[in-house]
Amino acid sequence: MTHDHDLVLRPTARQADAALNPPPGRNGGDLVVETLAGLGATTVFGLPGQHALGMFDALRRSDLGYVGLRVENNAGFAADAHGRITGQATPLLLSTGPGALTALAALQEAAAASAPVLAISSQVPSEGIGGGRHGYLHELRDQKASFRDVVKSVHTVRTASQIPSAVAAAWESALTAPHGPVWVEIPQDVLLAETALPVVTALDATPRDLVPRPELTAAAAHLLQHAERPAIIAGGGVVRSDASGKLLALAEKLDAPVVTTFGGKGAFPWEHPLSMQSWLEDRHTTDFLEDADVLLVVGSGLGELSSNYHTFAPRGRVVQIEADLGKLESNHPGLGIHADARTALTALLETVGERRDPSAAGRVSALLAKVRERIAGQELTLEQEVLAAVREALPDDSPSFWDMTILAYWAWSAFDARRPNTMHSAQGAGGLGYGFPAALGAAAADRTRPVLAVSGDGGAMYSIAELASAKQYELPVTWLIVDDGGYGILREYMTDTFGEATATELSRPDFVALAESFGVPAVRTTAESLREDLAKALAQPGPSVVVLPAVLRMFAPTHL
Repeated sequence: MTHDHDLVLRPTARQADAALNPPPGRNGGDLVVETLAGLGATTVFGLPGQHALGMFDALRRSDLGYVGLRVENNAGFAADAHGRITGQATPLLLSTGPGALTALAALQEAAAASAPVLAISSQVPSEGIGGGRHGYLHELRDQKASFRDVVKSVHTVRTASQIPSAVAAAWESALTAPHGPVWVEIPQDVLLAETALPVVTALDATPRDLVPRPELTAAAAHLLQHAERPAIIAGGGVVRSDASGKLLALAEKLDAPVVTTFGGKGAFPWEHPLSMQSWLEDRHTTDFLEDADVLLVVGSGLGELSSNYHTFAPRGRVVQIEADLGKLESNHPGLGIHADARTALTALLETVGERRDPSAAGRVSALLAKVRERIAGQELTLEQEVLAAVREALPDDSPSFWDMTILAYWAWSAFDARRPNTMHSAQGAGGLGYGFPAALGAAAADRTRPVLAVSGDGGAMYSIAELASAKQYELPVTWLIVDDGGYGILREYMTDTFGEATATELSRPDFVALAESFGVPAVRTTAESLREDLAKALAQPGPSVVVLPAVLRMFAPTHL
């Protein structure tokens, strides 16, 4: 009797011949590259180093695209953004020791933002691994220990035959909800040694769906359907799972107002009658959410930025849908549903009955009027004009990547992303230097639309070297640098707290002249001409820089 799986596993004559007679000149690096291609990777990011040369040499024998950046941390940010835009695991190739460690901050951001980065690092030769001090260049006592607390999983390879399975296991881990970065390390000698193993073909590392338990779905549906004042907080998990359509359908079925977190920008239509937009750093919004008798939280852990700096204290029942098990009820008790946002919202839509509330849209409109009135009383016209100019200049389907800078903090609350998965920032881990290299990663994923990066002058200096990468690969990224002569937000924090600022003022280059020295066109603009200059830069092929000399201020906080 012949079973189906026998037919699947039986190789053809051509496959058997290829397995017995693999092409000559391959090494462990080829196994890495072949495995990545077999898993579906198209582009890898990274920076070569002595121990990793086996992987980089193998790239020339493959069809994988390569984007090399000038600093490993920036390569990590680029891989992070590529993973966010494509929804696929993005390989990041690194060398041992200093090269690997330099990418650590980028992997922290990927972990905080659930970006699927597949970091593959070399290691010292096998005989140097294990904690002894052999004196190899780049040697660490335990390299993987430096990453274990940051990434989702660690995979160590000791022999060539382990490479395909280890890389495939890491790939599956990166894409299992919640997405996140993973770490694979391979000794130099294993990467360089010739191999007679067959060429790696297609692998299946598809993660299983994370579905809600039906009794939890039934309980949540009952609470929402019979609520008097339900509300929804939509986080980044809605964007990552491509569940914005499900969210819209559920909100309309329940007449439930929706606010998006800063990581969930674009998950719900900005101008929808039920949209509270993203004004989470506003006491009026906090009060509205506290007044909800049932609060549905989807794809958010309600951390510091999503809870008005932990001043939010819900009085009603909380239903939390979250793929990261550790975030369930981590800040507020409630009905915790461990599930991917899309599968859980689908189940809720199929279970919950319709609920009508003619007052919902009016309550949302009144809330937004209060928010506008609060901001209008603070003489912040310049900041609002600058943000509006950026919105008008940026095509609706163009992604934007925002560094940790005052304009980005405004954008978290006040910027209409218009489309899901088009606005990203470094608010996960909060490190400087994210915006420009991340935009390069997004542009490498899709060269058909321009990408915007936004930085302050302080953050720009973290990634200024990547102007060379942008020019080398002619990536369509426009970099808006808001030059206020220092670390503007820290200047504001210190002045408010201590009466004066220390260590916040910076000497910086002429950014226009510097960009032009890389062959990248640049322009110095004003608040009045920003929209026109930015739109023109975004419309031209390849990279460009727009510099706006301006001192911006934040709106007053409401959590103090």
